Amino acid sequence: GARSVSLRAHAQSPWKKDTSMHMLNTGHHVESVARFVHAINGKHVDSFEGLHPAYVEAISTLRPADLPAEPEGIKIRYEDSPWVAHCKERGIFPHIVGPASSSDGPTREEWDRQITEALDLIEEIDPGLRQMVDLFVTDIIALNSGADGGGSANTMPGVVLMSPGSTWVTLDFAMCIVHEGLHSGIFILDSVHPLFVLPPSELEKDEHRALSAVKIGEKRPLHAAFHAAAVAVPLMFMEHSQGEHVLVDQYTASLRDACADMQTKRDRFTEYGQLLLDEVTEWATADPINFDEIGHGITSPEFSGFRPQVLA
Repeated sequence: GARSVSLRAHAQSPWKKDTSMHMLNTGHHVESVARFVHAINGKHVDSFEGLHPAYVEAISTLRPADLPAEPEGIKIRYEDSPWVAHCKERGIFPHIVGPASSSDGPTREEWDRQITEALDLIEEIDPGLRQMVDLFVTDIIALNSGADGGGSANTMPGVVLMSPGSTWVTLDFAMCIVHEGLHSGIFILDSVHPLFVLPPSELEKDEHRALSAVKIGEKRPLHAAFHAAAVAVPLMFMEHSQGEHVLVDQYTASLRDACADMQTKRDRFTEYGQLLLDEVTEWATADPINFDEIGHGITSPEFSGFRPQVLA
């Protein structure tokens, strides 16, 4: 039967009406990474402890030969990282890597401190979110470029670019890490259970574009619009957990609009993609929005499997 390496899913239909999200569930990510690893190198992972090393080995085969992932921990690097040269050569995130200036020792020490504290804050907000970050993120490249944001790409698995804003506090660093970590997670989910029936090049055509929840009022390619809606959810959850509400207020209406627009393009999603879209839509359209459901769903076993498990 289907293999699960951590949280074994309850046998259930993928269409069972639940109020949380597979894309934020650690068990679902664990199962998906195990499937990803097997697809890349044929390995069966039979313990949670073996999962991250197997993931590192798998993504290293997809990264440039001179830029493998290191087997343990998250490495913090700076503008002199070879990844920055790689991005410049290939035109990846030019708005981040292009204007990046040199960083001095005190600046790097402050970034190190903030990123370390941010990882601790993620753990404090929800250990499952920290587990997701630890699973997917291998490198954080901190840059001083004035971009006030981050970036991750499916061609650079495990790598997060981060350009901290001058007013960023620990929560901002934490939200950037989770935001980009979930992007990386969705790339993995999409490689295991494709989200769309059309290739990215098709989804970029005007007729497939949809509203972004984050770049408010802007139409983006459908896959980018879905990613934006997905990553808005944990940012709202994290901010709410700290008694803040700027992003909650900013994104509530735009997330609802984005979901409604994507639902009109439902036939471009696979069955799995429709499941994820429906889960985001159901949560976003509730009034009031229920943040407790997100907290419950991050580690709840019932969301770990897409298909019912076949028990031996």
